[in-house]
Amino acid sequence: MPLITVPVLGDVLFPQTRVFKNALLVIGGSLLLALSAKIQVPFWPVPITMQSMVVLLIGVALGSRLGALTILAYLAEGVAGLPVFAGAAAGPAYLAGPTGGYLLGFLLGCTLAGWAAERGWGRDLFRTLPVMLLGHVLIVAPGVLWLAALLGWNKAVAFGIMPFLLATLLKSALGAAMVSALWKMAAGRAG
Repeated sequence: MPLITVPVLGDVLFPQTRVFKNALLVIGGSLLLALSAKIQVPFWPVPITMQSMVVLLIGVALGSRLGALTILAYLAEGVAGLPVFAGAAAGPAYLAGPTGGYLLGFLLGCTLAGWAAERGWGRDLFRTLPVMLLGHVLIVAPGVLWLAALLGWNKAVAFGIMPFLLATLLKSALGAAMVSALWKMAAGRAG
């Protein structure tokens, strides 16, 4: 028996169901994600960006399928050599570096956030916050596993999780607040 899905934010704000609209949303989402990679707080070993929050917002706003396509488009842009990743590097070798696991996690976190939003878990602050937190876990998990393969488990936890805990909590709360505000705006437009 298929699970019941509900419209996501992108369906409400952009009700036309055209291939052209979906293509624009994917391209726009990948550009927003690239922009979020360039806004950085200097940090070591990886700068703090707003990317993980934007990844999860893309999932909540576009749903699991269109969100996943957006992340795949972003990754393809970077692999093709476009300067979309954090820092100046691009190309296939970038995926083998210390952030490669996090980039894979983008796809997992976005897909989960979209799936949850399709089931009504992306409409208000209190239902979106757990989605954002769990989405961040799915982004961080493959990132830390990849770092552990490169640096060892202790360094992976010390450099890949611990410095980012507070930022992750703040980005989750900010993202949930933004989604809640956008749904209120959408409801005001409809009513």
